[in-house]
Amino acid sequence: MENLQRIVQESVPGKQITLLHLISSPDPSVNEKIGLDKGNAIGIMTLTPTESSIIAADVAAKAANVEVCFIDRFNGCVLLQGDNESVKQSLQAVKDTFESMLKFTSCPVTMS
Repeated sequence: MENLQRIVQESVPGKQITLLHLISSPDPSVNEKIGLDKGNAIGIMTLTPTESSIIAADVAAKAANVEVCFIDRFNGCVLLQGDNESVKQSLQAVKDTFESMLKFTSCPVTMS
């Protein structure tokens, strides 16, 4: 019998923010499908480890006048809603806080 080597790969998530996105003028059907009020900008964040989404939501809520609409601590997703400038300010505050204080790597804040 041939001597085979078995390799097991494991993915261990680092400390990172993988998505910081502002949808400035979402189509009303998007708001309806995800259960958010129409007419406001939406901010989306994805973080690992996933529990850091709780911290991100707190930082975002304290940084500007936004509503934290959804926190998924099992997948690391946070949804915010508010006016464009407030959502942008909150996303940037999360990026700055996590990079400087928690030593996370992060992506840029993007907008559509």
